[in-house]
Amino acid sequence: MYDIAIIGGGVVGCAAAYELSRYKLRTLLLEAANDIADVTTKANSAIIHAGYDPEPGTAMARLNVEGAALAEEICKKLDVPYNKCGAFVLAFDEADLAHVQKLYEQGVANGVPGIAVISGEEAKRMEPNLSDKVIGALYAPSSAIISPWEYALAMAETAVRNGVDIRTSSRVTAIKKVENQFEIQTSSGNYRAKYIINAAGVHSAEVHELIGEKEFEIHPVRGQYFLLDKSEGSRVTRTIFQCPTAAGKGVLVSPTVHGNLIVGPDAEPVSDGDDVSTTAEGLEYVKLMSQKSVPSTSFRDNIRNFSGIRSQSDRSDFIIEESHSVKNFFNLAGIKSPGLSAAPAIAKEAVKLLTGAGLELTEKSSFIDERKQIRFKELTDDEKNRLIAKDPLYGRVICRCETITEGEIVAALRSPIPPCSVDGIKRRTGAGMGRCQGGFCGPRVLEIIARELGIPRTSVLKDKSGTYILVGETKGGTGNV
Repeated sequence: MYDIAIIGGGVVGCAAAYELSRYKLRTLLLEAANDIADVTTKANSAIIHAGYDPEPGTAMARLNVEGAALAEEICKKLDVPYNKCGAFVLAFDEADLAHVQKLYEQGVANGVPGIAVISGEEAKRMEPNLSDKVIGALYAPSSAIISPWEYALAMAETAVRNGVDIRTSSRVTAIKKVENQFEIQTSSGNYRAKYIINAAGVHSAEVHELIGEKEFEIHPVRGQYFLLDKSEGSRVTRTIFQCPTAAGKGVLVSPTVHGNLIVGPDAEPVSDGDDVSTTAEGLEYVKLMSQKSVPSTSFRDNIRNFSGIRSQSDRSDFIIEESHSVKNFFNLAGIKSPGLSAAPAIAKEAVKLLTGAGLELTEKSSFIDERKQIRFKELTDDEKNRLIAKDPLYGRVICRCETITEGEIVAALRSPIPPCSVDGIKRRTGAGMGRCQGGFCGPRVLEIIARELGIPRTSVLKDKSGTYILVGETKGGTGNV
């Protein structure tokens, strides 16, 4: 029996697991998908927002600023790619300038460090590829970019190293109270816990209503993106926003921590919270809107399109509270932007709620709070040679675009949360993230997964459950498929 069950393995659930792993508790994290951070967390703008957008006095405003500071600390401790590159919000007319001034005042009220309003000339001096039509900008130097899936995985792996149990492919199908404890039925089995944290993202209302009354609604919003080649990665050096509208923060142009350029998103309400398809119309809108900010962007260098789902609720603020109808059931719901930025602060709020409900916390004296990743391409020649002498697998480059070695892939497969798919390897190592998008390394990654996990190559997945890549092998041959 567990003290706490966390439902949902996105960045908020992973942050909660990481925070709770500091204490002498039995904690369980349940994720419906076959991997952690494989839904909303992997498909967003990858921005740690400075905190000028949320209305002062809201939980969103307070937790954005607090969470952004925590994110920087966590990324340093857990070796997650992070770059405090700063951000602009552009003004193209007097109405935009008035909105920029409002955002500045909100930022000051929210405690955003270093925020300033600058002229169009200063903005274009700092970012020469901006449109000539820019007449001013909000400058937020504390805004950062991150690898969101690596961030969530790092916190989840650290939680596992500190004793948290994680069960993937465990969709919650029923919840009931049995003798003041929760019995949670999932696709992988039944579990019991004294408390539940509901961090199920776009499905959080459904999870709550498995046991509680209807208290909020989730209205999924889809956003589509372009990911451009590294040849476009230096088009801008900061995240470039336009003035936000009721639909969101608008279409941005931003470098990524991996050296690419990301452009998007649009904002389209969808009825299916799992609908991550892309459309020609949506992508054309993203392209045209982004060129208002950075007209020279080369979309000929696009290497991938994708979309993500935002968990928009029927409330204007984050939902961080104990259920009104079910004691000891806590909802972390409606965590739209800046949810990625706020995640570690939201986790601390959840711990406060749990202690207020009677959970006793004792800190561990042996809490592990560090992690180090080997990224072969970032090593010096001497470091590479020493590593290869120690483990020859690091001498075999599997992904040529990103210079990812077999040693890194094998290390991922032996990690605290081993991947079960080619895309799981991609998220952990970067293999397949380059210009050819796995066209060269994909078959080799598949072979390594099959070998290391001891499974047939026909059982290796592309990503989600059921996404088999191979359907059979040739008879009596050498094993070639």
